[in-house]
Amino acid sequence: MDEVFKALADGSRRRLLDSLNARNGQSLRELCAGLDMARQSVSKHLAVLEAAHLVTAVRRGREKLHYLNAEPINAIAERWISRYDRERVRALADLKQALEDTAMDRTDSNAFVYTTYIRTTPEKLWQGLTDPAFTRRYWGVEFVTDWAAGSPVVWRERETETADPQQVVLESEPFRRLSYTWHTFTPEWAEANGIDDETLAKLSAERRSQVTFEVEDLGEGLVKLTVVHDGFEPGSTVREMIQHGWPALLSSLKTLLETGETLPEPQ
Repeated sequence: MDEVFKALADGSRRRLLDSLNARNGQSLRELCAGLDMARQSVSKHLAVLEAAHLVTAVRRGREKLHYLNAEPINAIAERWISRYDRERVRALADLKQALEDTAMDRTDSNAFVYTTYIRTTPEKLWQGLTDPAFTRRYWGVEFVTDWAAGSPVVWRERETETADPQQVVLESEPFRRLSYTWHTFTPEWAEANGIDDETLAKLSAERRSQVTFEVEDLGEGLVKLTVVHDGFEPGSTVREMIQHGWPALLSSLKTLLETGETLPEPQ
């Protein structure tokens, strides 16, 4: 947490976060132009923000795009806000909400990007992402697939099964990268999850999104996991729903891999 507080203490770095908060997924060139800062200065500040895990960089072709990452702010909120008067840390609470609610919301692809760090190995993390015995515990979902690129993926959740020819594995590089298309929104799925007919109609009308997991072994038993969920339409209802689900889901995965226990169900 010390790195996060140090990163936030500098006004120029806060300006960078404000810029990404207003329009996420910017390149170095765009950040320099928007803030009227020298390229070298922006690069140095971004390096500090990345080291504090407040910013995640994702390559898109030749460009390197920068995104806000809410995970450190979540950690601060859990460590401090629950212990002290909220009014005394209102700035942190506001920043946390801004990072979660607007992250990725104004990018061209409207992508959701979230990075977390887990005390585990790439092999165990891969198992946590693919093995039904693991996914059932923290996600409540079982994936029926061989995880080969191009293979179909069947989702089993709460005694309902969702299958569709477009539910497929897009990429599969064990222990490093996994990507697949998101599930189909069926009436059975909606009923099992308490989704009303109007919301189901909106979800079903949207184009199918996809999720990508990037796994990086940092050594000494620490793994960096970056989740990129993209392919949304502007104003996407799916995007609105998953932006709140992913942080809780990944926190539960992290807890399971590090302690063997999942987070308690919210009351």
